[in-house]
Amino acid sequence: MRVERLTMEEWAAALPASGFEVFHTAPALSVLAEHAAGDLYLLGGFNGDRPVALVPLFVRRGPAGTAMISSPPPGFNVPHLGPIAMPQSPKRRKREKQNGEFTEKVVEAIDADDSRTLFRTVCAPTYGDPRPFRWAGFDVDAAFTYRLAVGDAPDDLLTSFSKSLRREIRDGDESDIVVSQGDIEAAEAVYWHTAARYAEQNEEIGSSWEYVRNLLEALDAEGRYRVYTAETDDGRFLGGIIVLYSNDCAYYWLGGARAVHDGVSVNSLLHWHIVRDVAEAGTGEGENEDDAPLDSVDRYDLVGANTERLCRYKAKFGADLCHYYTIESAGPQMTLAKTAYERLSAML
Repeated sequence: MRVERLTMEEWAAALPASGFEVFHTAPALSVLAEHAAGDLYLLGGFNGDRPVALVPLFVRRGPAGTAMISSPPPGFNVPHLGPIAMPQSPKRRKREKQNGEFTEKVVEAIDADDSRTLFRTVCAPTYGDPRPFRWAGFDVDAAFTYRLAVGDAPDDLLTSFSKSLRREIRDGDESDIVVSQGDIEAAEAVYWHTAARYAEQNEEIGSSWEYVRNLLEALDAEGRYRVYTAETDDGRFLGGIIVLYSNDCAYYWLGGARAVHDGVSVNSLLHWHIVRDVAEAGTGEGENEDDAPLDSVDRYDLVGANTERLCRYKAKFGADLCHYYTIESAGPQMTLAKTAYERLSAML
């Protein structure tokens, strides 16, 4: 296997039809490269002319040979990134060998195991074998998210929800709340509404509006985002959610600040409209003739199942608990650097 640094065009051509995150797409990576510090390295592993593995890495060089290498970069509300495995063989032995070779060559290419380098990647749930990184001396930890299968008809999905969530959705349908899809102006309203709720808790939202706007504008050409807003029937804004889409998965990305209107959960109604639209697009019952990439999406990622308080609500959707891996440099000399990185990431 050989590992090469790719151009953005070469990366886009090598990306598989499925098994990647929305932030693995060329438009999203281009925006991250513009806003994040350091340089973006797009590395591809090849057997002959065929790409078999990919990984985007953000490399920030410091004094005296120090470096921080991350995937994703901290502070941009990217839930998962890391490697993409595209094995050629269905045989486990060959798949593991290929994954191991790619890991070894990537670590070597960027000096990720250097004592002066902080390496950290948060992998996608589809990347299932981080053992080569552990064998190379890195720490590997598991974290969790909820992913709801949305291949069933909407009525069947609703039945799978908890009794209390079904009641919240029913109450919302019977209320004066109007849920609709909006454009970039609606996204800005969702952003500042969310930022205000963070400020009420003496926290910062982290990502700037400029970054969010640039990302959505870049994703718009491929139909990879939608904005859902909730208003009263007289036009008073109640809340909203920005949803991103890969070819496989919809992501609850930004918004969803807790809101109650006349005893009705605004967020439960918003989530239901998102899930229902994805399900209908997959069955060909959607309102839009061209629902790409929604027509291939079969999961809704609630983005995170690691905070007990939030899990009590997210578990109501009856979604599958999926694990993903965080891989980072090991050793006591990295403790302070890891802490700083995690604090920056936790701002979102």
